[in-house]
Amino acid sequence: QVQLVESGGGLVQPGGSLRLSCAASGSIFSIYAMGWYRQAPGNQRELVAAITSGGSTNYADSVKGRFTISRDNAKNTVYLQMNSLKPEDTAVYMCYAGGTLVNRADFTSWAQGTQVTVSS
Repeated sequence: QVQLVESGGGLVQPGGSLRLSCAASGSIFSIYAMGWYRQAPGNQRELVAAITSGGSTNYADSVKGRFTISRDNAKNTVYLQMNSLKPEDTAVYMCYAGGTLVNRADFTSWAQGTQVTVSS
């Protein structure tokens, strides 16, 4: 009942930047948290960044100072600005959202994932 659509992945050189977007739609009453996980081949999924409706943020230590998460509550959209990208940032990035539906049921939804490749 909640769909997430990502955009913005791709190939970038080390030191470059990318901006990911993720828009949620559907029978949404409210979204408490939105964010991004990533998973590289052979690695476990890890939290990259998250943001609450109130603007509180949480980042993985490996991306602090380089990535910035932001959110447009009116558009149910979350953004991840990624600067100073490193080859080790290469992964599939997956957006998620958690909140409440119009029927007051809780939900957690995931996007399909977008590939980010950092390589020269």
